[in-house]
Amino acid sequence: MILIADSGSTKCDWALVEENSSDFSLLSSKGFNPYFHDKEFILNELENHEEFSQIRNEVTKIHFYGAGCSSKNLNARIEEGLQAFFKNSEIFVDHDLKAAAYACYRGKAEIACILGTGSNSCRFDGFNLSESVPSLAYILGDEASGSYFGKRILRSYFYNRMPSELAKELDEQYNVEKEHVIDKVYRQINANVYLAGFMKFFSNHKEHPFVIEMVAKGMREFLKIHVMSYPDAKDLEINFVGSIAHYFSHILIPECDKLGLNVQRIIKKPIEGLVEFHKNYEESNQS
Repeated sequence: MILIADSGSTKCDWALVEENSSDFSLLSSKGFNPYFHDKEFILNELENHEEFSQIRNEVTKIHFYGAGCSSKNLNARIEEGLQAFFKNSEIFVDHDLKAAAYACYRGKAEIACILGTGSNSCRFDGFNLSESVPSLAYILGDEASGSYFGKRILRSYFYNRMPSELAKELDEQYNVEKEHVIDKVYRQINANVYLAGFMKFFSNHKEHPFVIEMVAKGMREFLKIHVMSYPDAKDLEINFVGSIAHYFSHILIPECDKLGLNVQRIIKKPIEGLVEFHKNYEESNQS
């Protein structure tokens, strides 16, 4: 059996694939990010997951794509945790950006973008993956991501720049006491996930002019920095994965149109596309 995983900081989607078969089943777990999670966290999550415990000895290969998995040292943290549980498996750990590129690829060169809890982009031609500008994570970067908008939602609330009806509803639905927010953002782990959690509120009001304006501005910033930086951006397919791209596609697509960008696919979750890629292209892309 082969496991293919696409992990964010919050949740991980897994596909269990039977070798030499087109059949697969989907599983889920907490997300594993090497910046926040170690071997013990990964091992504990898997050991308390009945479905993984039932197959741990049957899995022979794992392809894990995760947020934060951008260097050998970081990837090794995830690999160590997985290997401690799946003792019979060959394990490959790589960046979630590669998962986005693989999931969107349909045989033509593309710019693949992530707009979820975090954000990023790359150019992929089926063999070579390159980045024009680096991802700077949620403090310095992650334009148009959930964490990016979460910061702006809170800032608008505390600076009294949010429409009163939205501010009242935010106050009723969330603990937005200043000291609580400061603690969650500056002192607790997974601040990016906490910030991105406010996007559910915006999603419930995605037709409100205030929301549309804020999201459109963030989308424009992302596109100008992370997509237009590729010289041939207007000649390529532009594809997106992630919940922000999915739920706010009615804002994203017009912003792409204004820049002459050719949007082909917006995929909420890349896991099924990853399975297809590994079935159709894996042999020519494994190093």
